[in-house]
Amino acid sequence: MIKPALTYPQQLERLKERGLLVPDEPEALHVLAHHNYYRLSAYRFPFTVPGQPDRFQQGVTFTQLWELYQFDRTLRHLVLEGCKRVEISVRSRLAYEIGHQLGPLAYLENRHFREPLEHARTLTKLDAEMSRSREEFIRHHKGNLGMPWPPVWVLLEVASFGVVSRLLAGLTPPALRQRVADTYQMDEGTFCSLFHHLSVLRNAAAHHARMWNRHFTFTFQLPRKKPPHLQINFHDDRTQLGNRKERRIYNSLVLLAHLVQTIEPAATWPHRLARHLLTLDPALIPNMGFPSDWQTRPMWKGLLNAHP
Repeated sequence: MIKPALTYPQQLERLKERGLLVPDEPEALHVLAHHNYYRLSAYRFPFTVPGQPDRFQQGVTFTQLWELYQFDRTLRHLVLEGCKRVEISVRSRLAYEIGHQLGPLAYLENRHFREPLEHARTLTKLDAEMSRSREEFIRHHKGNLGMPWPPVWVLLEVASFGVVSRLLAGLTPPALRQRVADTYQMDEGTFCSLFHHLSVLRNAAAHHARMWNRHFTFTFQLPRKKPPHLQINFHDDRTQLGNRKERRIYNSLVLLAHLVQTIEPAATWPHRLARHLLTLDPALIPNMGFPSDWQTRPMWKGLLNAHP
């Protein structure tokens, strides 16, 4: 049976019927009008009675729900900003290595890639991305220079995060992948896995998905040796659900902070991330896969104590 659409006052009344306290009804109605009841209700679970997802615990207020939503919104913006910095850096490094080791148009040759069919699909996506691009440099190479396919350092400027990830992972010479990974003090297999995960994370953030308690069904390889100083900061929070393993965002944030610091040592982004995490109710941070002692682990302790 299809549920009827509810007006904003009816939506608020339903929340109150389920035990939610609403100290400021005009503000709550304003929030519902601009943020969607269904979207906001996804943040209710830590505040509901165990086993009764539609019944709020005694004393829970609309303000608590809204504050969690606002925390997640800022976290999403931070994640998107960090992923963009990594994307631009990897584009640059990959274009440099392909151009110098294989040649400016080597990305067109399937002999440089492990899976010819996957390589063909990637070229199709690249062609579509060039066709959609309004960048003058693409028009210049196609029109003025008569180059249907520009040099790799031009092409990758319009390639999406996902396509860059496919190119990196699909390249045959392991040494080339390792030269890119060396920039970030990582092994190439681990880095390719992480970069693909970050493309998924970036897309989730760009499409306004929840970050706070999200399960990532695509898991990446945790670094085992490199970089050595990060090992103590990781937390293996995977749970076995049938044949599926899931991981929350904690380890992603550890590695994202490492990458941003490597790319731009003076960046304030890692510090802003760490300080933002402190604004969340400590009872809610385990939902992100954080260990209980996360603030005392070297990376976070350094970020929280430093003054950039």
